[in-house]
Amino acid sequence: MIDYDGRKFRKPGAEAVAVYRQEDDVVWAEFAGGEVRRGALTGTQRENGVLHLGYTLVLATGEVICGHTVNTPEVAEDGHLRLREVWERYGPHAATGVSYLDEVS
Repeated sequence: MIDYDGRKFRKPGAEAVAVYRQEDDVVWAEFAGGEVRRGALTGTQRENGVLHLGYTLVLATGEVICGHTVNTPEVAEDGHLRLREVWERYGPHAATGVSYLDEVS
């Protein structure tokens, strides 16, 4: 099991930094910055450090976005974690995709 507690992640080029917390297999984070006024995610860590998370964002426009994501950890060349996100957004702007989050110091 990976210890995510206290680790920080962000999408490359994005301003928002998520600070992860963990208690046993439960993982959560809050974030803000750039287009995101406030964001939160909560879920569980499963086998091999894979995260299954639900998320909610309030954008600068006031739009609320929610969805779920499965994040698979990879070790970057510099030794930091990189999370490969396979996500699905719900609601009027429903979409699916893959993105990455890099661990930052």
